[in-house]
Amino acid sequence: MFLKSALLAMSVLGTASLLASPVQADTLKLDAKASSAAAGMPGRGLSMAQVERRYGAPLEKLPTAGGDAPRHPPINRWRYQGYTVYFERNRVIHSVRDSVVAAAPKS
Repeated sequence: MFLKSALLAMSVLGTASLLASPVQADTLKLDAKASSAAAGMPGRGLSMAQVERRYGAPLEKLPTAGGDAPRHPPINRWRYQGYTVYFERNRVIHSVRDSVVAAAPKS
């Protein structure tokens, strides 16, 4: 009986301490054109052939990563002007805009 009441008291105190702790969060602002297809980039699920037909040949085909085990499928990356397309095997999984690096301020 004592053990039950001690466990109950500890769980109540633990819950109360979690509820009393301050909470913080960050806000992530996204562009209005969140989807890759709306942004003029290849959408998820397109094949390599479809991407090349619709968007032309990439500027660069980067070396394949992974593919060394069934749990690690080959990931291919194609660089286009302003974005990179990621493929798992031969299907698009992501299209990502290249980040813009701000110039260092002149001193």
